[in-house]
Amino acid sequence: MNTSLTDMLDRAFGHPRGLLGRFGGSVMAYGNGPTERQVVDIAKPAGEETVLVIGPGPGVGLRYAAERAGLVIGVDPSAEMLETCGRRCADAVAAQTVRLRTGSAAATGQEPASVDIVLTVNNVQLWQDRAAGFAELVRVLRPGGRLVLSAHEKWLPVPRHVLAGEAEEAGFADVQTWTWQPPGALASTAAQLRAYRPAD
Repeated sequence: MNTSLTDMLDRAFGHPRGLLGRFGGSVMAYGNGPTERQVVDIAKPAGEETVLVIGPGPGVGLRYAAERAGLVIGVDPSAEMLETCGRRCADAVAAQTVRLRTGSAAATGQEPASVDIVLTVNNVQLWQDRAAGFAELVRVLRPGGRLVLSAHEKWLPVPRHVLAGEAEEAGFADVQTWTWQPPGALASTAAQLRAYRPAD
């Protein structure tokens, strides 16, 4: 793949920014929407639970989670995506049930043991350091808290069972992994993972 095409794809989908980033956000909202909602359904946020969404992109899953949880925090390195999330979730942001901040899987800005659920869809392949990312997510989860991760299987940097092993090495327990076929003729198979921070 040539350099200019790689840069365009990164601006649209990898690290969305500018006009291409806004276009990429629209594509992601449509293409990732079913998976975003399915991941929230797996996690089952409820009541006063706090959900941390890593890389919420255009905010489809973040808004869906906010309809169920007490507080949802979206962390994304892209200013374009945070702005889009803010528009999509404007009412929840105004009600302070959704908070948005710049960050990443490895640097969430959260206090230790401060969230009940972590969700991440189609961005683990972009983490610069997966070991640091998984370690950070263990750190911010409360004992017994859960992680639900989904990614396009074809874009995973390692096989999903290796990814599960990396989560276990970081301190997660009861790690399960499977594949899911999102709806739509063009949708690609998702590799998914659920894991828990051990209870104290």
